[in-house]
Amino acid sequence: MTVRAYATSTSCVQGASLGFVLDRPAPVVVTDATDDRVVFEGFASAPLWELDIPAGWRSSLYRARFGPGEPWPFGLPGSAPCPDNEVYFVVRQAVPSSPVLVSVPFTTWQAYNRAGEPGQSVYWTESPTRAARVTFDRPGGGPPPERWEEGLMRWLRRGGYDVAYCSNLDVHDGLGLLSPHRLLIVNGHDEYWSLGMRDAVEEFVRRGGNVAFFSGNTCWWQIRLEDGGRTMVCHRDAVTDPIADPRQTTVEWSAAPVNRPENALTGVSFRAGAGAWGPHMSRMLEESYTTRFAAHWVFEGTGLTDGDKFGQGCLGYETDAAEFEEVGGVPRATCRDGTPPSFVILATADLRHWSAYGQGGMATMGVFTSGLGTVFTAATVNWGNGLHDPVVDRITRNVIDRLSAADDGRWDVIGPPADLRALAVLGRTLYAVSADGTLLARELCGQNLPWRPVGLARGVRGLAVPREAAGGLAVGLYGVTHDGRLLRHDEPGWREIGPAPGSAVGLAVTDCTFWVATSSGELWRQPFGSGGWEPAGSSGGAVALVGMNGRLFALDAEGRLLTRIPPPVRGDSEWESHAEAVPGSTFTAHAGLIVAAGHGTPLRWRHV
Repeated sequence: MTVRAYATSTSCVQGASLGFVLDRPAPVVVTDATDDRVVFEGFASAPLWELDIPAGWRSSLYRARFGPGEPWPFGLPGSAPCPDNEVYFVVRQAVPSSPVLVSVPFTTWQAYNRAGEPGQSVYWTESPTRAARVTFDRPGGGPPPERWEEGLMRWLRRGGYDVAYCSNLDVHDGLGLLSPHRLLIVNGHDEYWSLGMRDAVEEFVRRGGNVAFFSGNTCWWQIRLEDGGRTMVCHRDAVTDPIADPRQTTVEWSAAPVNRPENALTGVSFRAGAGAWGPHMSRMLEESYTTRFAAHWVFEGTGLTDGDKFGQGCLGYETDAAEFEEVGGVPRATCRDGTPPSFVILATADLRHWSAYGQGGMATMGVFTSGLGTVFTAATVNWGNGLHDPVVDRITRNVIDRLSAADDGRWDVIGPPADLRALAVLGRTLYAVSADGTLLARELCGQNLPWRPVGLARGVRGLAVPREAAGGLAVGLYGVTHDGRLLRHDEPGWREIGPAPGSAVGLAVTDCTFWVATSSGELWRQPFGSGGWEPAGSSGGAVALVGMNGRLFALDAEGRLLTRIPPPVRGDSEWESHAEAVPGSTFTAHAGLIVAAGHGTPLRWRHV
């Protein structure tokens, strides 16, 4: 007969002890579930047995098996569940030291425990006999038959990554747990989140932590934890949920009265995603992503180009997506569904035909920033089981290596190469002048959007935009020509508003003053509304000039970025070198960002 057992907690710190409840005594074998290494063999008493966790055990997911092993083949949901004599638990680091923290989705495992049995599981969704409350104080509740999480965890172990583990219940009110780490990995199928879990992770990102969602159907249902975290509540119905606080109603996160789409956490949602269930699950093995932004750092070293397919078989059995529109053949998130404006779509999969198999929709891999942190999403449950694919392997390494390291101020590609000689930002529109004198425009964002021609700009060598109107000059797009004219762009073209220093190579606006750098190394100034130009010292050898936040920035011929406070009339203060060189021959600055381009170089940006 099978021994029935469960642990009194889903995790335990190194050097402490963990309790197990058994229905009868049995021999016990404890293994590291990420590599099957046996770490303990002994005999467990009943009804309560304590396992002392040595301080030297590495942080990982472990499996305690009581009695002989039982067959547990891979299968579909609801078939061959985790045997009642196998108990999974996490050992946490006593002193957090790893840059990466991996969360194990015990809440989802418990939600599926005894699926379909009346009153025992929150499944199935439409069943009137589903439970609204389930307890962790019962056998089962281990990984599902598909082992969604296993592939990535074993890959991390084989790759020698320095990672720590936690139960996702530890993340509930767990900002202190998260803060010592640079990167949180959410893996596989992590569908059930409490308010405390979500608040902690979102605050972690705002403060500069990073998250990689190698997962799908993520944060779909809100749950509550009661009885010291040993009871999980999920009514799935606002009418039957007795909670007085509407923020904690156990419905879909995007549904009323919660109205907090998970897109703000992950960038994507299962509401726009796809699912192939039951006997149709094998359909996912036929699907692949399409690359939409091959120049992005996530794809570095993969050899992919835009339009290439990759990752066949890792899409499923549920995927997440962001609503998007095609702009010149490039996807751009609409943000109408709660997806952050900074979301960059990297790859897509059209799975609308899955409506015959479960739920039709899309999958959108992407990355976005929130506060000081960065979030990546693979947008699929089965990512970890596709790591045999060299491209999936490389993408995973790129994400973990970058997001677990200190921010080194790297430049990120945001557009294809183009031969540009001037840049400026007006509102949310980035303008450029091409080498052939065409005025170009596109949205200022991290997506690789194409340039669109909006007019002519022959002879224009610098662009600038005032922060505010002053001295009779309105906010708008201004330009300076090499032959000495100051222009303002008004539909349908440019009009001259006055003379400018000859041989101009750059134009800036700061402190309600125009600044011009010339090819002879001079800097000139003209306050708004004044009658003429005044010399203001050296341009620092500038080949491009920008103003931002009361400062001047210059790019010299050697690619060095210089800055200084604007000099007084007829004065000459010193230019100071900035920390980073600029990858291009022209640039602009806006809202704390430097945007750079040049002859044959991609459009890039980074924060100042």
